[in-house]
Parts: sequence; C-alpha cells; structure tokens
Amino acid sequence: MSDFLLELRSEEIPARMQARARNDLARMFAEGLAAAGLSHEGIVTYSTPRRLALIARGLPGSTEALSEEMKGPRTSAPAQALEGFLRKTGLAQDQLEDRDGTWFARIERAGRPAADVLAEAVAAIVRDFPWPKSMRWGLASISTSSLRWVRPLHSIVALLGEEIVPVAIDGVECGAATLGHRFHHPGQITIGSANDYVEKLRACHVIVDQEEREAIIRDGAVAAAKGAGFELVEDEGLVVENAGLTEWPVPLLGSFDPAFLNVPEEVIQLTARINQKYFVMRDGKGKLAPRFVCVANIDAKDGGEAIVAGNERVLAARLSDARFFWEQDLKVPLEEQAKKLGQIVFHEKLGTVADKVERVAKLARWLFEEGIVGCGAPAKAGALGDQAQPGSGLLPSQEHLAGLAERVAQLAKADLVTGMVGEFPELQGVIGGYLARAQGEPDAIADAIRDHYKPVGQGDEVPTAPVTVAVSLADKLDTITSFFRAEMYPTGSKDPYALRRAMLGVINQVIETGTRLDFIKLRFHLQLDDCVSASLLDFLDERLRAQQKAVGTRHDVFEAVFDATPDADIVRLLARVTALQAFIETDDGANLLAAYKRASNILKKEKWDLPRVMASRGEQGIPQTGEEDPLALVEEPAIAEAVAEMALGSATPADAPAEEAVLVAAIDAAEPKAKAAIESEDFTGAMAALASLRAPIDAFFDKVTVNDPDGATRARRLNLLARFRDAVHQVADFSKIEG
Repeated sequence: MSDFLLELRSEEIPARMQARARNDLARMFAEGLAAAGLSHEGIVTYSTPRRLALIARGLPGSTEALSEEMKGPRTSAPAQALEGFLRKTGLAQDQLEDRDGTWFARIERAGRPAADVLAEAVAAIVRDFPWPKSMRWGLASISTSSLRWVRPLHSIVALLGEEIVPVAIDGVECGAATLGHRFHHPGQITIGSANDYVEKLRACHVIVDQEEREAIIRDGAVAAAKGAGFELVEDEGLVVENAGLTEWPVPLLGSFDPAFLNVPEEVIQLTARINQKYFVMRDGKGKLAPRFVCVANIDAKDGGEAIVAGNERVLAARLSDARFFWEQDLKVPLEEQAKKLGQIVFHEKLGTVADKVERVAKLARWLFEEGIVGCGAPAKAGALGDQAQPGSGLLPSQEHLAGLAERVAQLAKADLVTGMVGEFPELQGVIGGYLARAQGEPDAIADAIRDHYKPVGQGDEVPTAPVTVAVSLADKLDTITSFFRAEMYPTGSKDPYALRRAMLGVINQVIETGTRLDFIKLRFHLQLDDCVSASLLDFLDERLRAQQKAVGTRHDVFEAVFDATPDADIVRLLARVTALQAFIETDDGANLLAAYKRASNILKKEKWDLPRVMASRGEQGIPQTGEEDPLALVEEPAIAEAVAEMALGSATPADAPAEEAVLVAAIDAAEPKAKAAIESEDFTGAMAALASLRAPIDAFFDKVTVNDPDGATRARRLNLLARFRDAVHQVADFSKIEG
C-alpha cells in the first residue's frame, strides 16, 4: 500500500475560491478512482494562494482483476442486435453462452497499475476542473482548446510512494519539484513522497494546511489586540480570507489617527475589512479603538515595522476620503437630499424612488391608524423603547407615532443620494441614521431610519420599536405588492428583486414583534385585485412554510393547522402550530392521534358523516329505510334540538355501555371548552380540552363494538365517532399528522 501526493502549483488562487476548490479536488479524485476500481483509505486536501494539493492514503499497487457478466439479446433476435452486442463486449460469437435462448457474455478485465489510473485521473482533473472563472495563457492560448486554469498553472507534483506518476499535460512541467515561499525560499524543492510534503514546505516557510494558517491568524490577532489593551472584533470570514492570501501568516498590530473616529464606525470597519482585510477592535466601553491588525505574508527582519507603517499610510488615505464624504453629506439636510429621489428610477414599471417613498409613508401611517402597530397593538413588552414621551411616563398617542413613521418613511431613502452611500452602498440606512441624528432629528427617527431595512435575512436582528416596525413592514410590503401588481413574480430559482427575502423579512418581523398583520385587510387597503391577492397569499404560504422548516417546525403539523383553518394572521396561525406540535409530542397527544386515526378510518370505511353536516350538503346522514322520518320536519326548536342531539349521538340509552356514555359526556364538556379557548386564542388550553378525550376514547374502543348488529345502535356510535373527529378538527386536521 502506498500514499499518493498531488500538488497543482499556479499563480495566486483567489481566496474566495479555495474552499470550493479543495472540495472539488477531493470529489473528482475519489470519483476517478472509484470508476477505475482503485481503492483508498482516505483523502485530505490543502490549499494556499499558490497551490492546490491532495494526499490519498493507502492505495494498492493495482486495481483488482474483474470478471463481469453481461446479458445480451435473444438468440432469435435479428443479426444486427447480435452484432451490436459483440462490438460492445469485444468478443466473438463463439465466446458467448446460450442460456435458455438468451446470449450471455463473460468479460475478464485484468488489473491495471495504480500509476496508470492516477495519471488518467490527474489529467481529467486538470482538464475538467470546475473553476468559477478560468483563463488561458501563453502562446497556446490562441486556441480555444488550450489548457485552462484559474491562473497560469506552472507545475504538477504527482508521487505514488516515492515514484513519479507520469502525467501528460501540455506545456506544464510534471515531476517531484515545487517551490517554497516566494520571498523566504524561492528556490526549488524536491519532494520525496506524500509523507514529507507538509514538513518540507514548512521548512521553506509554506504552511500548506489552511486550518493551521487560520489558527495562527485567529490567535495572533486576538493576542495583538489584548496586548494593546483592547478586544478584537471577531470576524471568521476575515480569518479565512487572510489565510487564503498568505502562505506564512504573521499578524501585526497597527494604528490610525483617533480623529478619524468622528466618522461613523461602520465606515471605518468596512474600509478596514473590505478594502484592506484588517481586523478592528473595541475598547472596554465597546467603542471602536484606533488600532487594527493586518496580516503579513513574510516574517520581516524588522519585526514588521515597515509593513505596519505602509499599511497605516494606506488606511489613513482611505479614511481621509471617507471623512471628506461624511463632512460634505453633513452639510446637506436629509430633507434636501430626499428631493433628489425623484431623479432615481426604482423600476421602469413602478416609478421613481420618490414614488415608492410616498407609498411607504401612506402605508406606514395606515398600520398605525388600523392599530396593527403602535401603543395599542399587541407588540412585545418594552418594544416602544425610547419612543415614550420624555418625562410623562406615558406611551405616545397613535397619532404621534403615525406622524413619526410618516416622517421616517419620507427621510429613510434620502441617504441613497449621499456621497457616503455612493462610496459604501452596504451602509444605506446606516448612514441615513447617522446623518439624521447629527442633523438634530429625534433618536426615534434616527434609529428607525437606520434599522428600517432590517431584518434582511434569517438570523438578522429584528427591530421592535413600533415606528421602525411600521416603516420596515411598509417598505417590504410595498416592494412585494408593487412587483406583484406588475406581474413580476419570483420564478424557480430566479428572484431578481429579492421578493422572497422581503417576504421572509415581513414574516420574521411579524413573528418577533407579535404584530397582527392581516393580509386580507391589507389586500383591501391596497385595492389588490383577486389575481394579485391570490398570488400574494400563495407567496406568503410558500415563504411561511420555508421559514417554519428552517426553525424546525414539523411540516405535517403545519399542514394540519393550515389545512383545517387557513389564516392570514401569521401570529394566530403559528400559535396554533406551536401548541399542536407541543401537544402531539406528549403521551396524551400521541394516544389521541392514534385514536383519531382509528375513528377516521372507521368513518371512512363506512362512508359516514354527521347528519347536520351532510344535510347542509343535501345528503342523508343515517341510512334510510325508504320512509322519511317525520320528526325531521318538526320546526319547534325544543323538539328539533332533542332530535339533533339524538342523531348526533349526544343522547345514550340507559342500557348503553358506560364507556359510551362517558365518551358522550367528555365530548359534551370538551367541545365548548376547546371552542372558547380557540376564540380567546388560548391554543394550549384548546389542546388541554382535547387531552381530556384521550382516556374516554381509549376506553370506548376497548369496550364498545362500533359496528353493532342493531342498525340504530351502530348509527349512534358512528355519529359519536364523527363528533369526536370533528371536535378534534376544531383545532387541527389530525389526518395530516404523520405517525
């Protein structure tokens, strides 16, 4: 058994492509070996900026000899069929076996040297590697059929044990030689085998294991910040990116002029992270500190002083540009900036951003006027935050909040035309919040401008202050409904206007704040036609199911609630779902579900339904004898009620089994309790009412024969089971629940 080493050395591989490249390399190599019948004991992959490497352990010297049997055509088949089979197998007719009128062929395949298999696998990997972007280079690049790689490919190391695997790649050197660090050891290194690859490169200042480089950067950055008396702002994405940019990472501590801290800290952090790949840190009070950590790719003789100085100069220049934009934007009130929004097209079919702002402002006000959001709305305790009237101890009026929301909506998009957002598009909203506060707007308005885009995705912070909630919902709902009006729906994997994300944001906002947003009421307010309304509700349903799946809700439980009681009020619907999922995971719930399914199966087999339900459909409940029951025509309320109770199994004769009478009494008690609990949205209480049926229904099935020979008795008991089933249906359609 031998180990195999493959190294593909090239110019710098973009850091963002390295993780996927490692996975693709392992997958393609394993598939190539499996197709050839060559086994292995494990594969590990590495990447640095200049190399993609793989080590496969425990390869045999050759593939195993194979004996394969193939079934061919009937012996009576046309000659063309037999000829085709012979071509496929490479055999002559006299080498075939006739078994009961069918030709069979046995093909013996000799084992192949592992080196031959590996050479073919490596060539296929280089030829077919799925880089997101690749290039041709050199004179050969004149031809479109020339070799392609992410960057020019310089050499290939392919060693099986200590032997070179001859790989035929046009124009690329293949052997046992590679290069060390570009500056510390630019000379050639000869690799002996897979066993000395990692350590030989380490000796030449190349750490091939990306996880080891990540640990050096992560721990070094934390230590540098701690040594300066600060706390590092952790950023795992930046750790991985720096590891993909360096072969010998050395974290270094730098600083910048504290005067730059007058610029919004998000701008400083974004400049440092995106443009320079620096880590930032905070002081003991949580404020951004004027220090940073950069990652060098060399172990400098001066301890990195020159490297740090150069990085400090670059960062200072970038922060100077940012401060210029900030100071210029401060001079122009947001109200003046907002006037320019009429010059920006939101969408050719939906008007300008100014048009959208007007729609959002009206919708945000309506949310307060309807009591959907605000001091009278059922938002979470403490959600108003600092929007209470100072010193009064009272919550502000709905009208006051509605006015704040309207003003926020009018200013929220104004930062789109600022120099800061032009330079840092990721900070739209954030910059508006800073500008509003600096220009004297109340904190409630500044905070709402800052946060009105949230939540952007699953796991994002969800604002709870009512003004922010109203503007955030109005902004997202306007986007969704506007595009739906224009018949521009998400299709398949295509969602160019991020409508799925917007609806998910609405759902998360509603769930987190307990906002009672009724989409039916919204439809009428926005005057959506039937087609758009139906599409909108279907879209809501699809996104809600996706959101619930992501948080671990059972799909069958969701279906059970939604199919029984479709509800455009998300909060109420999900309260049912939560209560039901908790209930069916208890013993009472599991046993009640089993009893429900047994009752439903009996009723389905007998094609039985409650008389009053069937009568509403113009059907008969109890099988008739040919003579119509004259009591069915009685109009007197007391008699009619007595007849209905008898028909529904509420009344039991004196000689009926005790278990039957107990079940009737239990349903009589549980039905109104469940109904009252549902009306008061106490869905846990509704489940408790259903739980009281568990013991009586179990006893009924244990002691009572439903299909009694007596027709009246049988009908009464079937009606009782139908009552039990329909009592459960008040809460959910248990037939949808698995198990």
